[in-house]
Amino acid sequence: MMRSQFFRAMMLTLLVLVAPALASAQQVPLQDKPFAEHKIVLQLSDADAKKQALVLSVANNLLKAYDPDKIAVEVVAFGPGIDLLLSGSERRKQVESLIAQGVRFDICLNTVDTIERETGKRPEFIPAATPVQVGVGQILFLAENGYTVVRP
Repeated sequence: MMRSQFFRAMMLTLLVLVAPALASAQQVPLQDKPFAEHKIVLQLSDADAKKQALVLSVANNLLKAYDPDKIAVEVVAFGPGIDLLLSGSERRKQVESLIAQGVRFDICLNTVDTIERETGKRPEFIPAATPVQVGVGQILFLAENGYTVVRP
């Protein structure tokens, strides 16, 4: 009897400790594109200007090649790749233009938190970017939901 009560108490304690972590790890909902025939997630994990330009070019070309209603494009930036989505980015207008055309840009909050811990200052990112707790987790979530992962 005592063992059973102890086990229940341990499980309840574990649930109380783990539940907030699970809730914060949830991904943002999928894009509302019911007529999308193609779903692409573009991974950006480099601060290299050429790779950033390539990701933007690929997203733009996909919108041109397919009707924007028939394609879902999501860019997930994590690690050094979040530089593209910082408020001071020289490519901010291009990013905002693509967002206006239906491309979603996700920014990894784990990376943002790490930068804040290391520098003492939280980096400001483009308000139109979609914050996700775990960038790679978001890529996995999208892949599990029919998105093709492309790393330009």
